[in-house]
Amino acid sequence: MRIAVIADTHGKLPAPLVEALRPADEIWHLGDFCDPATLEAVRRIGPPVQAVLGNNDYGMDLPMQLDLTRGGHAFRLIHIPPARADGTDFLLHGHTHVPSDERLAGVRWLNPGTIGKANKGAPPAYAWLEIDAAGARWTVYPLPR
Repeated sequence: MRIAVIADTHGKLPAPLVEALRPADEIWHLGDFCDPATLEAVRRIGPPVQAVLGNNDYGMDLPMQLDLTRGGHAFRLIHIPPARADGTDFLLHGHTHVPSDERLAGVRWLNPGTIGKANKGAPPAYAWLEIDAAGARWTVYPLPR
């Protein structure tokens, strides 16, 4: 299973990114669409979309947190990273606009970075999460041009 993971689009969804995401089995968006039109544009890409509410997603009907199981692993999707991540194998978050891959207290914390607003020298980016019998692989890519 190949899951495209994006966050912090902030109203931006460049055409090269749309094309890069089309082959995904699913798209996970970790919040801060910033407008309903961007949410709808992500949904129109084609693959099923799982999404959570960001701190700039006013009036959008999305959950604050989403717990999913894929390939026998527990995944929690949230926008702002919490202090702890009990009860999950992977915590995927946005908000910082900086890609990361860390293991804290037995949980793997993943952030794809941002599409809309680069931060702290990190370029706009997205990630692929590949899940199979061998486990889960996380790869961050710069935004396609």
